[in-house]
This record gives sequence, C-alpha cells and structure tokens, in this order.
Amino acid sequence: MNATPETQPGTAGPLRDRLDPALVRLIVVLLTGAIPSLLDTSIVNVAVDTIGRDLHTTVSVIQWVITGYLLSFAMVIPLSGWALARFGGRAVWTFSLALFLAGSVASGASWNIGSLITFRVIQGIGGGMLTPLITTLLVQAAGSRQLGRLMAAVSLPVVVVPIFGPVVAGLIISNISWRWIFYINVPMCLAGLVLAWRELPASRPQGGASRIDLVGLALLPPALLALLYGLAEVSTAGGFGHREVVIPLAAGAVLLAAYCWHALRTSATPMVDLRLFRARAFTGATTLLFLAGLSIYGAMLLLPLYFQAARHDSALVAGLLMVPQGVGSLAPRTLAGKLTDRVGPRLVVLAGVALSAAGTVPFALAGLHTNYWLLGGALVVRGAGLGTATIAVMAGAFQGLGREQVPHASSATRIVQYVGGSFGAAVLVALILDRQVAAHAAAGAAGVATAYASTFWWCTGFTALALLPALLLPAAGTGTPR
Repeated sequence: MNATPETQPGTAGPLRDRLDPALVRLIVVLLTGAIPSLLDTSIVNVAVDTIGRDLHTTVSVIQWVITGYLLSFAMVIPLSGWALARFGGRAVWTFSLALFLAGSVASGASWNIGSLITFRVIQGIGGGMLTPLITTLLVQAAGSRQLGRLMAAVSLPVVVVPIFGPVVAGLIISNISWRWIFYINVPMCLAGLVLAWRELPASRPQGGASRIDLVGLALLPPALLALLYGLAEVSTAGGFGHREVVIPLAAGAVLLAAYCWHALRTSATPMVDLRLFRARAFTGATTLLFLAGLSIYGAMLLLPLYFQAARHDSALVAGLLMVPQGVGSLAPRTLAGKLTDRVGPRLVVLAGVALSAAGTVPFALAGLHTNYWLLGGALVVRGAGLGTATIAVMAGAFQGLGREQVPHASSATRIVQYVGGSFGAAVLVALILDRQVAAHAAAGAAGVATAYASTFWWCTGFTALALLPALLLPAAGTGTPR
C-alpha cells in the first residue's frame, strides 16, 4: 500500500502529529541557553562544603551562596512580562543569558565569600528572567497548535537536567576545582547566545507594556532580605535577643507590612497580588508551595552537607547519592496528574506530603554508619512525595480565580516557591544546623551526626506542616480544572 501524503512507512502516526521544524529549532535554541541555569539549581549545593573550606567561612555564611541566588531569582520573575513587552523576546533573552554568563564567570573568579555571594545574585537575576521566558516564547510561537506535545518536549529536559547536576558537581570538584562549576556554564551560554542571535526572530516591542511596580520593588526584596539576614544571624549572635537579630527582623517586618498596604491599595499590578489570597484554594496552594520550597531547596543544601561533613564522603559520592531523590521526583509525574484529575488535588497532596515526611525520617534516625541503600531508598520515597505534591498543588492553585487573574497567580506561585527555598536554606542551615553543631561540638564526629539528625527532624516537621494548608485545596467534584 502506498503511503498517503500525511504518513510515511515506519512512522508512529501522521506527520501532522509531529512538532513543526521551526518549533523544534526554537526548543533547541531555548534549551541550549536555559540548561546552565537549570543545572545551577542543583550543581552548587554539592560544592558548598568545599567552597566554605576554601574560602574559610562558616556554614551560616556560605548558605548565602544559595539564598542570595534563589531570592534574586524570585524577585525578577515579575519583570519578565514587562521586559518582553517593552523590548521584545530576542533582546530580553540575549540580555538575560549574557547576564547569567557574566555572573558565572565572575563567580568562578571570586576572591572571597562576599564577592561570590554578590556574583551569585547577578546569576540569579539572569536566571530568573530566563525561566518564565521559555514558556512565553514557545507559546507565542506555537499559538494554540501542538501545545501538549510542545510542553512534553520541553518539560522532560527541565526535569532531568537538575537530576544529574549533583553528579556533574561531584566530578568537577573531585578532579578540577569548585570554580569550574561556574566556568562550565561559559561554553553553553556562548552557544546559546550564538543560536539565539541566529535563530530567534527579532520581535518588535509591543505597545501598552504594563508599568513596573517600582514601589513594590523598593519594599518587598529588602523586606525579605532583612528577614533572612536576621534569621541567619541568630546562631552567630547567640539567640534572638541581640540587636544584630532584632534590628533586621524588625526592619523586615515593617517593610513587609508596608508592601502589604501598598499591594492592597495600588491600582497597578503589584509584584505579588495579595488580592489573589481571597481564593481559599490559592491560599492553600501558595502556603504549600512556600513549605515545599523550604523543604526542597533547604534539604538540597542540607543533604550534600550531611554526606560530606557527617559521613566524610567525597563530593562525587555525595552527588551520586543525591540522584535517587531526583529519580523519585520524576517517577510519579504522569500518575500524579491523572489522580489529581480523578480525585482532586487535596488527597493527592496529602499523600505526597506523607511520603515526603516518611522519606525524611530515616535521615533523622541515621547514625554514622547507616546503610546507604536504606538512605537511597528513603530519598526515592522523599522525591516521589515532593514531586506528587507539587504537581497536584499546581493543578489546584487556580481554583476559584478569574481568567484575568491566572497570569498574576502563575507569577506569584513561582515567586512564593523560590522565596520558600531561600528561607529553607537560611532556616535549616544557618539557624538550626549551625546551632546544633555548636551545641554538640564536644562530642566530635558523633556530635556532628547528632546535629544533622536533629536538623532533619526539623525538616520533617516543616514537611508535615504542609498537611494543614493541604486541607484548603479542593477535593473531588468541586470543579478542579484540568
């Protein structure tokens, strides 16, 4: 039988089911530029212990390498839509990628911890602009065609790349220098810039770009920074009753209250629209995402430190031991989506939170010689729980919102998750772990293991807290959107 014009022998289906060649090229261009920032979310965590020793700093200070990146990453997300409308897609993409490249080179050349934190913030600004642009540019190019296959093609690398980040970091640190975890971004960023210049269409700026919330920018980032700084200083100052802690916490609280007053009264679109929290499901979802960010990113920093500082494993071994959590988070993607459609997000999130807590408990009970297979299995369970809960939360976050509120809600959910991650790094490492290590210092290696075990109990508690806001999510039969 002759092949019809729409089919070819040996193909799985009609040619029209394939992605357009132009879209495939666009996916290649965007992913080439985005892979360094995706890799960076996990690659630096494994290097923190080595960087801290090389730059002669404490764990409460070195966590700012992660915290500063995540906080700056979150704060520029609302600017991407404005910049896209004001300057055009190719200009914003190339500028953001060039900024991330500059931050990477400077981070690799850092001469002390202060310079490294500063350059990581620059990296975060570039990476935070890149992430939302991927989806926006692809959807603009595809229109309403092939969106399902388009997102399937893009989402797999987005999930898989960070899984191998810790292994890449371990190989680099064990064989070269921690500085190359930043220099490795250079060839990929340069390739991304060349491809973007050649392949991305020179889109014209759109008229009617929304105004930047300058007041919000002047209030919200400094508020969060002051709060994080105050929390990080608790262990250094020796408690909450010192001016090094009280002054930044009070300043952060005042600035945050001022932002809330501004966000509720302004006629413009605020950085985070607090009026969205009138929807019960959105309130539950964002609270969950904050706690998930705290648990995910805080533990992503805590776990490699545990393997290297408490069990004296190499950076490569620590990186390999982090792979099971990534594999676990990838495994339930399809099943979690189907279950959410069938029974609603509430039950799925509750199950995911329970799995996450169960996968964290073995680390709270672990000693110096706990079997690695047991810990690896626990990480698979923990990753599966976090992946399940996150997918279901995102499915239920927009319940009860109007169509015009959805873009603002999408931006807010991203911001909340990364802000939660920055608080996770500060609270779990700088506030809790540092104090636990100091309290058990006299016991030597056993005391370090006890300090980490106590911190993992706190991590389990933060995960279990997510059970409460999960009850605000819609159950089956309440019109949960697909």
